[in-house]
Amino acid sequence: MYRGINEFKGYHPKNNIVKDEQHDLVTDSHSISVRWRNRFSQLFNVHGVSDVRQTEMHTEEPIVPEPSALEVEMATEKLKRYKSLDTGQIPVEIVRQG
Repeated sequence: MYRGINEFKGYHPKNNIVKDEQHDLVTDSHSISVRWRNRFSQLFNVHGVSDVRQTEMHTEEPIVPEPSALEVEMATEKLKRYKSLDTGQIPVEIVRQG
């Protein structure tokens, strides 16, 4: 019944097709999984790199600046009364008074 409804509605499942290393189309599931395994192996495994040095990591300043006191005050005023915040279940009234 499910198949008949889908055929009536015009639904046709997509075929899984990928290209292999020689750019030929591969359609069977085993060959597709082998292709993906090889592709991710090439991407994530580094072979033959002899000069791998520990590089110094530089962190950037945050893109978003710290909120001002006025912005915090405006945000707390918009909070609904008699509700609790998700973190720690602190009531909004305590946050407003703080």
